[in-house]
Amino acid sequence: MLGEYLITGRGAAEIAASVERAVGGGDLAPGQALPPMRELAARLGVNPNTVAAAYRTLRDRGVIETAGRRGSRVRAQPSSTPRERLRVQVPEGGRDLGAGNPDPALLPPLAEALAAAAARNAARPALYGTPDIEPELGRLARAGFDADKVPGGPIAVTSGALDAIERVLAAHLRPGDQVAVEDPGWGSVLDLVPALGLRALPVAVDDDGPLPEALDAALRQGARALIATARAQNPTGAAIAAARAAELRAVLAAHPGTVLIEDDHGHDIVDLPLRPLAGCTEHWVLIRSAAKAYGPDLRLAVLTGDTLTVDRLRGRQQLGPGWVSHLLQGAVAHLWRTGALDTAEVARSYGERREALLRALARRGVAAHGRSGMNVWVPVPDETGAVTRMLRAGWAVAPGSRFRIGSPPGVRITVSPLAPHEIEAVAEALAASIGPAAAGRLG
Repeated sequence: MLGEYLITGRGAAEIAASVERAVGGGDLAPGQALPPMRELAARLGVNPNTVAAAYRTLRDRGVIETAGRRGSRVRAQPSSTPRERLRVQVPEGGRDLGAGNPDPALLPPLAEALAAAAARNAARPALYGTPDIEPELGRLARAGFDADKVPGGPIAVTSGALDAIERVLAAHLRPGDQVAVEDPGWGSVLDLVPALGLRALPVAVDDDGPLPEALDAALRQGARALIATARAQNPTGAAIAAARAAELRAVLAAHPGTVLIEDDHGHDIVDLPLRPLAGCTEHWVLIRSAAKAYGPDLRLAVLTGDTLTVDRLRGRQQLGPGWVSHLLQGAVAHLWRTGALDTAEVARSYGERREALLRALARRGVAAHGRSGMNVWVPVPDETGAVTRMLRAGWAVAPGSRFRIGSPPGVRITVSPLAPHEIEAVAEALAASIGPAAAGRLG
């Protein structure tokens, strides 16, 4: 059952750690069955309740799953094996279209912003007891939310969007609760949910965002939270349109206890208006991170939300890291205040590359999706075959398994590294790799 690997330990924590090490190191494969609790207890010379406690810990951490009489087995996508590991090796001389990075040429220089933040810190050092939010950043964030008609609420600053999502989920949910997530959707969220001991309920999406009927079904099944992307959805490029926003708000209004988490990471790289869902449930947040527009190493996001949720988030944050570096906060505030980023030009540049690839694929009979942002999603009949053949042609694309729960296969192409003259070559290689793909819904 376990091959050469032997689970060890005398206490529940030791047994759980032994299994988790094996999963993380590849000694226990996804889907592999674990010994029945009484059998493992006899082998280790411990009480069966000790093994039961270890298995319960592993289940809550998203490492294993239990299925009644069928026993326990390693999850198909265990939390200790992040989807980001599902990368393909870029061949020598090949091009990486799968990493999902922004175009470095479109990122603003940071030297002036960091120097300005350092100068402010020298004049007014951020010491213990300093308010956790840089005042200028808070004012600029609130002004931006107001301009996009996001409901009023307090501001918080976190170390990126995923940090914010994790803190909001922890503020309201407990292990075993269900969370509605986009499918296909951001792989890091699909990893985070089981890692917190939560259960993901997939919600299908199309070019206009989550499908209302799919969301309604998930909420009726007991989902206590929804994580939705406002624009530049990863991996499909979906953006919530006005009509879709109205439909989704109506669904959410019928479930006012839902914790709504909106991710607007694309706010400075797209030219489509924000259609916020915020305010139609009792607990909600809308998050904006700096990564895609200003650089992934600026580990910073601002958010607003209902008072209880933001207070819980900030209170727990103060018991951990305390605050996000005021140097980073000051640098982002400087970038925003000085207009260091030409957001219209950034949106235009990504849009031209994305639309050119979509047109080139359409001419070859290949259906694809990419309404906003820097990614194009291409449904394929066989992910492994498409990725492999693209590699042989010199292009590394992201396998759709990094982003899917139950939705059909696909590959994600990030257009950031592409020059205009390379578009046709990528489309030709992809068409040859998969053949004509029938148009249809993403989910």
